[in-house]
Amino acid sequence: MKQGRIHSLESFGTVDGPGVRFVVFVQGCPMRCAYCHNPDTWEMNAGTLMEPEYIIEQYKRNESFYKGGGITVTGGEPLMQLDFLIDLFTLAKKENIHTCIDSSGIAFQPNNAPLMEKMDKLMTLTDLVMLDIKHIDPEKHKELTSQPNENILKFAAYLNEKHVDMWIRHVVVPGITDDDKYLFDLGYFIGQFSNLKALDALPYHTMGESKYEKLGMEYKLKGVPPMDKKILLEKKQVILDGIRKRREEM
Repeated sequence: MKQGRIHSLESFGTVDGPGVRFVVFVQGCPMRCAYCHNPDTWEMNAGTLMEPEYIIEQYKRNESFYKGGGITVTGGEPLMQLDFLIDLFTLAKKENIHTCIDSSGIAFQPNNAPLMEKMDKLMTLTDLVMLDIKHIDPEKHKELTSQPNENILKFAAYLNEKHVDMWIRHVVVPGITDDDKYLFDLGYFIGQFSNLKALDALPYHTMGESKYEKLGMEYKLKGVPPMDKKILLEKKQVILDGIRKRREEM
């Protein structure tokens, strides 16, 4: 069994997929999202090495609480550790545990045959992927995350081909990701997929700012206000309008 590099474990996650979840935060992420509230998960070679069996044991200690829930692996970027995920989810499926990956999709490489072989295997063990699309526009995405979004969007199409349920998450940041044109374009893009099961429009918050100060890091969005919850509902509706438009055209 392949060990995983783990940042932390959370016993009772309620915003990480359906039901109450056992949440595994992996260590390591190539994205540098300006609003990331877990910059301590970026470093690839940090964290604690853990066996998949140990994580399943921790899950089973509170198993009765997870009825209707399961295990979610988030991060960091889970797809940077494919071998570990395959071993963990193989054990989970033997125990009939619902499996979820919370990913940015940045590690998806459709032209890498050995990696895609592992990805195909992992998808047979995965019940749900929560895909966090940071920005639909390629240039804006690079500005926001320091990474391109081409393979991220291809990952969404791949999940559809593999019939893996997908929840889309999008953080709405005032002045950065709240432009109606791009929100509509996001909805229009994801509206083509039959595996789309949910849309989470998440409000930007400033809770991560203090963590940056403690780590001695510059917080790029200093001064950007939290997203107003009422405006958030309007912005989510724009994405839904894009989804509806795409589906009317299909």
